[in-house]
Amino acid sequence: MEYGLIAESLKHSYSKEIHELFGFYTYELKEIEPSNLEAFMKAKDFKGINVTIPYKEAVIPFLDEIDPVANEIGAVNTVVNRNGKLYGFNTDFFGMSELIKKTEMDFKGAKVLILGTGGTSKTAAYTAKHLGAETIIKVSRKPGKECITYEEAVLSHSNADFIINTTPVGMYPKEDGMPVDLSAFSGLKGVIDAIYNPLNTKLVLSAKDRGINATGGLYMLVMQAVGALSKFMNAEVSSEKALEIYHKILFSKGNLILTGMPGSGKSTVGKLLAERFSLDFIDTDEEIVRREGREIKDIFETDGEAYFRNVESDVILSLSKEKNKLISTGGGAVLRPCNVENLRKNGTVVFLDRDPSEITPTNDRPLADNCDKVMRLYRERLPIYKKNMDIEVIVKDSPEAVADEIGRIIDAY
Repeated sequence: MEYGLIAESLKHSYSKEIHELFGFYTYELKEIEPSNLEAFMKAKDFKGINVTIPYKEAVIPFLDEIDPVANEIGAVNTVVNRNGKLYGFNTDFFGMSELIKKTEMDFKGAKVLILGTGGTSKTAAYTAKHLGAETIIKVSRKPGKECITYEEAVLSHSNADFIINTTPVGMYPKEDGMPVDLSAFSGLKGVIDAIYNPLNTKLVLSAKDRGINATGGLYMLVMQAVGALSKFMNAEVSSEKALEIYHKILFSKGNLILTGMPGSGKSTVGKLLAERFSLDFIDTDEEIVRREGREIKDIFETDGEAYFRNVESDVILSLSKEKNKLISTGGGAVLRPCNVENLRKNGTVVFLDRDPSEITPTNDRPLADNCDKVMRLYRERLPIYKKNMDIEVIVKDSPEAVADEIGRIIDAY
């Protein structure tokens, strides 16, 4: 192996795709049992490696030199072999710093809770301090010299400004986990989850539901890879190239989802966006018709709305597990929380907000076949659409103009 990533388990990793998009080298994923780590490191049979859970601290004794930043952090995620000598660096610091800057979270004078005590938590603590945090507290299941319990965090530090999760709780394939209940922290300004698979963990979605600025760790992963590349090859990657790679991974591992009223233009705009971002277009209503072998109006008339909603939920659950899709949802898909959670877990949700007076009722939409129904539905659903969106676009212009606006927003997302 010349370049790659080592860990005990790598079933969740996106690193190979990211590094090979740089175009400099082939990148391998290598799972190593703890008992074999010493032999691997002493063999030095590589040019450059990244290191992740659980070896960010364990590799340090095998290094000839360690970068001052990595040494202060106490964790290494990048090792370079230079003529038989191993040099250790921490590019996670660069990645996390760039992620926090991207989300515009201001840590100056803040109280930050860091969940977990491993190598990534050390990086998070160093980053928070570097960005001006006044109080930094590590939280663990067991109390220790440098950490408190989750119970104590709730009782004594419910006024925390930011939470950074560095534990694997909520990571694929155990995506239902959440390390802490955010309802106890009433003053939160931001939540960062270092997990990137799924793109939006349950913790991130919980924060967003509360109106809190929150993000997963994908951008951090891409930017730490940029930092690693500079150590491997002494080469630089432009911010434009890094953002391009981020978007490629974002949509290759997730979906772009359109929500909004019937007649808001989701299908037309969606097809334009699908072409722009090289996504497969899927309309959930069309998928329901295909599966049922009958039109939606017939489903409502024969079996009722409850039956339709059950089928819709099954379709959405299935589609949410796929990737690289542009999913245009039915107008009422957001009515069920399970649909919203499934769609948002690995998706970016765009709400197309069109003035209901401009929506033309049609007979094939049982719940919106006259102007009064359209207006009533809009009033009922608007708060739900707004609560469960990442991006909102007012539909006033042509589908092409709306698609261009969404594209510009996503390019800067």
